[in-house]
Amino acid sequence: MRHEIVEKNVGLLSILILVVISFAAMVEIVPLFFAKETTQPVDGLEPLSALELEGRDIYIREGCVGCHSQMIRPFRAETERYGHYSVAGEFVYDHPFLWGSKRTGPDLARVGGRYSDAWHRAHLYNPRDVVPESKMPAYPWLFENTLTGEHTADKMRALQSLGVPYTREQIEGAAVAVRGKQEITALVAYLQQLGTVLKDTR
Repeated sequence: MRHEIVEKNVGLLSILILVVISFAAMVEIVPLFFAKETTQPVDGLEPLSALELEGRDIYIREGCVGCHSQMIRPFRAETERYGHYSVAGEFVYDHPFLWGSKRTGPDLARVGGRYSDAWHRAHLYNPRDVVPESKMPAYPWLFENTLTGEHTADKMRALQSLGVPYTREQIEGAAVAVRGKQEITALVAYLQQLGTVLKDTR
């Protein structure tokens, strides 16, 4: 009889569903805020350098995350192809996360060090020069645009306020570190550090 009352009362049913979902979410999610595995950086993790940080922003600007994920799931098919599965401690300094969900192109979580700088530059200038079947667009303007470093220090200060351990020296030297560098140099620097903290166990 009580069951019937709940089933026939849409308002009450909605409230009870919301209560159940809220409780379940609290039980599943809240403990993660206190687990060391999800809140502490993995050994050896360092904040992005000024140049890598600018490269990350270029990666976001050009929409790379729309076709490339940066999250290897703990399945054999994934780890055999891409390397060690992703762990939360690798991303504690990432704001926002760039895990992505679509793989028009391969996952890039462990691309760092897999190819040379020259390969990346050729690939970004015209992907089909190195991967004939590639669907990726070319990015020739990255070779023409240069960084000014005008806002690099501001970005680092913003990240510092979110817990990224940048030092005063790193922030003060940010503009000089990137000024006059080509955007392609920054993007390649960002790509080359991806996933290099955890050892590839394939």
